[in-house]
Amino acid sequence: MDHVVLLRGINVGGINIKMVDLRTALSDAGFGDVRTVLATGNVRLTSPKKGSALKSSIEKTLADAFGYEAWVILLTPTELDDIVSSYPFDPEREGWHPYVVFGSNRDHLGELASLSDTLDPDLERVSLSDSVLYWEVVKGNTTDSLVGKTTSKAKYKPTTTTRNLRTLIKMLA
Repeated sequence: MDHVVLLRGINVGGINIKMVDLRTALSDAGFGDVRTVLATGNVRLTSPKKGSALKSSIEKTLADAFGYEAWVILLTPTELDDIVSSYPFDPEREGWHPYVVFGSNRDHLGELASLSDTLDPDLERVSLSDSVLYWEVVKGNTTDSLVGKTTSKAKYKPTTTTRNLRTLIKMLA
């Protein structure tokens, strides 16, 4: 079975993993057809395992190989395709970044979505779906925006990971 794996917090904040080393660790652990996309912890692989057993196995592999407390989001390609195709804003809007915030804590995604009423729509917008928070922000303002600042708080760092929609599209190719 084909899987999409999004690693949280690598190649930022001191946890640096080369993609060749990531592919090797996962391949050596018995995962098949391991492919990375860009250098930000985006992986496609095959495994007969699924669900929590697969998630635990990947996280243990990463912890053992790289010495950090790994946390991953696990999706099927169909789930990722549904997320990408449901992006509620114009993904080609000139001067804007289209993002998807994934989370392991639904309450945290809800809290981030509740910022909607206080956001400057000329700078950023959010929309909550059943599984992710969609976010768009003016280029150059990602880390300075309210959503950007909020997701970087200690409370949200272990439960959320953000990907550019364009990266997610590349993962489906």
